[in-house]
Amino acid sequence: MSTYVHGDNIAQKENHRKKYQDALSRQYLSEIRTRYEEWKAANIALLGPFKTPEDNDLQIIEQRVELFNEYKDFIDQQKYAEQFDSRSNLHSSALEEFMYYLFKDLTADFSTDALIGKSRAFKDLSFKSDSYTSMLSHPGALLEVKDYDFVIGATINAEFHCKGVDEEERESFDMPAVAIECKTYLDKTMLESCSTTGEQLKKNNPNALYFVVAERLKLSEAVNLKNCKIDQIYILRKQKNTDREDRFLEGYVANPIYADVVWHLFNSVREYLSSDWGGKIADGLQRGYLM
Repeated sequence: MSTYVHGDNIAQKENHRKKYQDALSRQYLSEIRTRYEEWKAANIALLGPFKTPEDNDLQIIEQRVELFNEYKDFIDQQKYAEQFDSRSNLHSSALEEFMYYLFKDLTADFSTDALIGKSRAFKDLSFKSDSYTSMLSHPGALLEVKDYDFVIGATINAEFHCKGVDEEERESFDMPAVAIECKTYLDKTMLESCSTTGEQLKKNNPNALYFVVAERLKLSEAVNLKNCKIDQIYILRKQKNTDREDRFLEGYVANPIYADVVWHLFNSVREYLSSDWGGKIADGLQRGYLM
C-alpha cells in the first residue's frame, strides 16, 4: 500500500543508480521536488471533505483542484515532458496521488485503519493440494492479487486450516470497496483492459465500485460504453486527447481539470461508502423484487 505514489516516483528517480544522474535531470528533479513538497504540504494542511456533508465541501474540492491544476501545469511543461517520458510515470503518478488527497479525510472519518492508496489487492482465491492426503492436512490456499492505481477498502487477515489439524495457513490481502484506475488519457485498448478488470473485481466482490479517471479521452463514437463493466468514467479535462508534442504548439489550449467533475466523483464515492449496500434476499422478498 502506497499513498504518496508521486513522491515515491520522484524519489526513485533521485536515487536511481544509473538513470537520471546527468546534470540536467538532477536540476529538473530538484525543481520538481521543491514544487511537489509545496503541493503535498498544502493538501495535507487542507482538511475535508468528511463523511458528513458540510456547506463548504464544494469550496474545499475547488481548492484541491486549484492546487492540482497549478502543480500539474508546472510538471507538464515541455522541458519536463521531454526529459521524463510517459514510461517514467512521473506525470501519471501525480493523478494517483491527487486521488489520495481527495479522499484521505473521508476514509479516515470511517476508520484510521481504512485502506487507501495504490494497492496490490485481491483478485482471486483458489485451493490446490498435491494429493488427497495433503488436502486433509493442508488447505493449499493460493492467493492471486492485482495492481490497482487507487483503492479504498479494507485489509483482511485470513487463516485456513483443516479440521483436526492445528497448523494454519495465513494470508493477508487488500479488498477494494472502491477501485479507481488513473489514466492520463483513455483509449480503446485501455478501456477494454479496464472493463476486464472491473468484471473480475465484481465477480469476487459484487458490492465493489469500479471507476476509471482520465485527464483526456481518445475514443470514437463507435465504442459502446454500455458493454463496459465499469461503473463510471470520468474525463477530468472534458477534452479529447492529442499527442503530447502538439500540446506545446502555439495556439493549443489545454483545458484545466474541472472541479465539477471531481465534485461528482467525490460525491459518488461518499454516497456509496455511506449507504447500506443491501442485497439480502429477505429484503427483496418484502418488496416483491430481488435485485
